Amino acid sequence: MKIISYNVNGIRAAMKKDFITWLTAANPDVLCLQEIKAQEDQIDTEAFTAAGYKYQYYYSAQKKGYSGTAIISKIQPDHVEYGTGIETMDHEGRNIRADFGNISVMSMYLPSGTNDARLSFKFEYMEQFLAYSKELRQERPNLLICGDYNICHNAIDIHDPIRLKNTSGFLPEEREWMDRFVESGFIDTFRIFNDQPDQYSWWSYRGGSRARNKGWRLDYHMVNDSLKGRVKRSVILSEAIHSDHCPVMVEID
Repeated sequence: MKIISYNVNGIRAAMKKDFITWLTAANPDVLCLQEIKAQEDQIDTEAFTAAGYKYQYYYSAQKKGYSGTAIISKIQPDHVEYGTGIETMDHEGRNIRADFGNISVMSMYLPSGTNDARLSFKFEYMEQFLAYSKELRQERPNLLICGDYNICHNAIDIHDPIRLKNTSGFLPEEREWMDRFVESGFIDTFRIFNDQPDQYSWWSYRGGSRARNKGWRLDYHMVNDSLKGRVKRSVILSEAIHSDHCPVMVEID
């Protein structure tokens, strides 16, 4: 199973940049989207269907033009779970999960800490989500949580770890949460195969950051330990340019 995760920073904007042409060439079985910034009736669902993605599940935020996640699939899932049941996070449409046989795939959009109020919300979300992920794995152990975590885990994952150490996305408290998330049984699939620096999935629109590769690795495919032996490949698809993020891909047997 080939799974791509992509924070599209607005699905309608991405669709105007030949997104479907790119998708057809990339050809994942399952596409997990974050920050769709649209309600389902605002999305050209027929274009996805025509490209072979018959099974589409959208979990939009209550606030229009904001946040939201989706799972677009060639394969029919056995079950789709919208949200976590935790009201404080669910109104922003940040989690959607599809179960395919014994594998569960979740598209997650973890909040960004753009100001003090949102940083506080982010920390609350992180703690609630960690507890939820532990509980969920009792029922669905073969779990992949992909998406935009809005955190660089280690110094290798950010272009300037010294100067950015007090910036949300690379705060010690955020990185410590990632430590605990991994210790709870998750594996960062990209780092199974690639231990190199300068591997990023997000670049600011300012200052030509992408051209200079002044980036952050915010997007992950995290699998539960039980799936480690089934992960065949995990790469960053940095040539796709529909967003300030680029997609990340994993292949699981």
